[in-house]
Amino acid sequence: MINTIRQVPSKVLNRRSTNTLEAEREQFDKVQCTSISKAISSSEAPVKEKHARRIILGTHHEKGAFTFWSYAIGLPLPSSSIISWKFCHVVHKILRDGHPNVLQDCMRHQSNIREMGSLWGHLHDKYGQLVAIYSSLLINKMNFHAKRTQFPGNLEMQDEELEKAAGTDINYVFQLTVDLFDYLSCELKLAETVFRQLNTSIAVSQTSSGQCRLSPMIQVIQDCSHLYHYIVKLLFKLHACLPVETLQGHRERFHDQFHSLKNFFNRARDMLYFKRLIQIPKLPDSPPNFLRASALAEHVKPVVVMSDDVPDDEEPEALIEVTSAPQTQQQNVVDMFDQAFGPPSNGFDDRDVQIDNLKREVEMLRAELERIKSEAQRYITQLKSQINSLEAELEEQRTQKQKALVENEQLRMELESLRRQRAEGESQLGQVLEAEKRAQATEQRYNKLKDKHNDLVSSHAELLRKSADTSKMLSATQQSQEEVARTKQQLAFEVEQVKQASEMKIEEQNVQLERLRRELEASRAELSHIQSTLQSSEQSGQKLSSMLGGLQEEEGVLRKKLAQQEAELCSLKSEVQQSQSSLQQEKERSSRELGELQGRLREKSSQEDLLQQKLLDEQFRLLQGTVAEAENIIQDAVARLDDPLHVRCTSSPDYLICRAEATLGSIDSVQRGHAEYLKNMGDAGSLVRPLTQFAHLTADTVVNGSATAHLAPTDHADKLTDSCRDCGNVSLQFLKDLKSKQSLARASPAAIKLIIEKILQLGKDLRPKSMDFNQEELGDMVDKEMAATSAAIEEAVRRIEEMMNQARKDSSGVKLEVNERILNSCTNLMKAIHLLVTASTELQREIVDSGRGAATQKEFYAKNSRWTEGLISASKAVGWGATQMVESADKVVLHTGKYEELIVCSHEIAASTAQLVAASKVKADLHSKKLTKLQQASRHVNDMAANVVASTKSGQEQIEDKDTMDFSGMSLIKLRKEEMESQVKVLELETQLQGERMRLGDLRKKHYELAGGCDFSPEEAVLIKEAPASLMANKPSILKKPPLAQKPTMPPKNNSQLNISDGLYKAHFRH
Repeated sequence: MINTIRQVPSKVLNRRSTNTLEAEREQFDKVQCTSISKAISSSEAPVKEKHARRIILGTHHEKGAFTFWSYAIGLPLPSSSIISWKFCHVVHKILRDGHPNVLQDCMRHQSNIREMGSLWGHLHDKYGQLVAIYSSLLINKMNFHAKRTQFPGNLEMQDEELEKAAGTDINYVFQLTVDLFDYLSCELKLAETVFRQLNTSIAVSQTSSGQCRLSPMIQVIQDCSHLYHYIVKLLFKLHACLPVETLQGHRERFHDQFHSLKNFFNRARDMLYFKRLIQIPKLPDSPPNFLRASALAEHVKPVVVMSDDVPDDEEPEALIEVTSAPQTQQQNVVDMFDQAFGPPSNGFDDRDVQIDNLKREVEMLRAELERIKSEAQRYITQLKSQINSLEAELEEQRTQKQKALVENEQLRMELESLRRQRAEGESQLGQVLEAEKRAQATEQRYNKLKDKHNDLVSSHAELLRKSADTSKMLSATQQSQEEVARTKQQLAFEVEQVKQASEMKIEEQNVQLERLRRELEASRAELSHIQSTLQSSEQSGQKLSSMLGGLQEEEGVLRKKLAQQEAELCSLKSEVQQSQSSLQQEKERSSRELGELQGRLREKSSQEDLLQQKLLDEQFRLLQGTVAEAENIIQDAVARLDDPLHVRCTSSPDYLICRAEATLGSIDSVQRGHAEYLKNMGDAGSLVRPLTQFAHLTADTVVNGSATAHLAPTDHADKLTDSCRDCGNVSLQFLKDLKSKQSLARASPAAIKLIIEKILQLGKDLRPKSMDFNQEELGDMVDKEMAATSAAIEEAVRRIEEMMNQARKDSSGVKLEVNERILNSCTNLMKAIHLLVTASTELQREIVDSGRGAATQKEFYAKNSRWTEGLISASKAVGWGATQMVESADKVVLHTGKYEELIVCSHEIAASTAQLVAASKVKADLHSKKLTKLQQASRHVNDMAANVVASTKSGQEQIEDKDTMDFSGMSLIKLRKEEMESQVKVLELETQLQGERMRLGDLRKKHYELAGGCDFSPEEAVLIKEAPASLMANKPSILKKPPLAQKPTMPPKNNSQLNISDGLYKAHFRH
């Protein structure tokens, strides 16, 4: 009895220690809840350090972040961007400074952080944008530390630990560097976004709103300093092991991040908010030179120092107020224990009897509990067996479903093959029709093959009749295929219905089974709770008996539900068996129909093989006809090389180059067509068309090469003639290889291509030397010269206006009148020239658009390079004449020049515009409206030039004073002497005039010799020759030059006098 009484106090004390731990836990949860609610509030203010510190200490106390996330899940994150921002800040803090197990707890809630960032990223809210970027940073941080477990959350490691974490595998170091780059990019992106919002808003670093945004930057600065140091160390290690070119991308990315990080540190260092909280390191002026290994010794690790002085309102408080009980309280506990369990005052104590009774009741309750546990275990075993059977049936249903899907897929594939075969039959029918069309076209082109074409037409008619029979058979096949498709669709629909019904029932059963499992789990929890309560007191035993009754009732309910589930499963099995039987019947019927269709298809395929063979023979015969005709064309061209009548035929190197380039293009087409024909022998059209073009272009190249050799030097002529003969012989050999099926595959025009390229090079060598420039730049030169001419004319008009204003200030009277008349006429002339240039530009665009076809503008200019040079020369002449006109007018107004200079400039401008009109008229349509507009503008320029000359002469007569001779005091002898002196002076002037006219003639001859390199085609040369005469006829009489200084010209021939013996003519333009 005494021992029993002595054992009771220890049990009571254990119960009281348990109550104390529960109170301590409640106090801990209360403190954590208060800290989290105060730290993550909706007020736009930074998170207080004391609240964050309590949360961090709480993670170390419970060795994880379970309590934090249990409260954080209930925060209204989707409704407030400020709360979400502070939540990200607190998560960042606990990831850095919390217990290492915080990472695993945060990884479980990573999806919540991602959803929060995605939500705020789609909303136009300033804090929302920051939350989206911050959540991306947190996810990247968690993934990095989960992948690289060697790196702690605060990234603080020694260099030896970094070397150990990096290891010796250079591939691992390379990937680790990439991960650190990504990590630093996320940090810098958040910092840049925060500073950008501070610059665009009223908030500064000393306001609560600004500090709310800036407070997470402390953690960002700490992370960035470590990441920068680790990246530098790893990059030096990579450069010691890998080539420099391999790490070019790493260096460029590091330079970008270095400048961003340096800008971030400098801006943060200037803010007052950071000066009292953190000491930010300074980065070097330039990034480390990784190409120099010794630069690693110069690298200094950036160290971030946190300030020790914390504001008063942020003093840390105790996490849990758990203290030892005072001495008085312990004394009170001892007194209460003596009163409760001490010996009674009267000497009699019935508590031993009560204790024995309680022990017996506890033993009875334990036995009852064991019985309940065994019964529950038996029920659980039965339920598990039923669940296993249901799962086995479900798996069987899934297997049947998979088999049905496989059979359905096989039927679909067979149907697709039938459709492809039908499509091939239709394509073969289309090929037959195309072969007929090509045969008819060949009949029209080649008159020598008319008899062969008649045979082909008859064979085509027979093929058409057979193809009609084939189409009828294909239509019948198509009808049968459509019936199969309809049957398949109906079968698939029924199978889908059965699948849906079975899946719905299975889902319902799964839901009910899951609910039963949850109820079993709840019953297990209740049983454990009952066991704990049985050990406490008698009242818990009474509660246990009542709960046992409830469990028995629930057991009956569960048995009823299981019976219902078994009935439903039986009905579901019967339905599935019926659907399987119907599916098997449909499958057998489909297999029979498929066998019949396959038999028909084999018959059709045999017929189609016969037709295909006939088609191949017909296509080869068509190719042989084309090759024979191509041989005749090339043999005729080779025969002309030795024909005496061909000696009088001549051609230009430009035309030979054009033909040779076209021939090279046709050779490429023949190669592609040859390759396509070898792949598909049933279609010779891919080779017949380019082969025909190749024959004509090759013959044209041979003939024009021989004609060009007639005007070339002896060495070049011999080489060109031999190359043309070799080209013809090699082409005939290539065509001979195409005639035989044995040599068809190895036939290649590569040798022909080499000879054509040699002919092309010889043609380029024979071109005039003045053409040695990049023809691709001709298009740009035309536009530039026309633009420069317009700019020169506009500049001339501007200068004339300035001279007009200056003349009005500096002169008056007759001089002002003369100057205004001359300058007005010059201004009108400049405007007329501007209209002429505009009309010429429009006509030029019309010529290019109508003549270039599918080629580009530059290709058109390069193809017509001689005409382009004429336009450039004429445009330069017009611009130069306008500039000279302005300078001469300026001299005349300032009385430092001569009026004759202005007259000569007018003549020169008229001639230059005539040259521009002639160059534009060469390729223009005679009925073009823009050509008519250009001619009208030219006549207007001539009229304005005549006005300038007339104004100049009249002004000269007004300005220059004509002295009237006084004959009053002169005798006959003196008059005779003056007459003789005048005659001598006239003779001297005539001699000088004769000499100047001879000099002018020599200058013009030399000018035409220098301009002789501008060659045109024969048609263009004839038009150019005729154009100056027609334009000069429209000039006024004052523009005619003196007879002694006429330009040397040849009388142009009429069209009736031109023949092939005349060769090519050169059109000479003045530059």
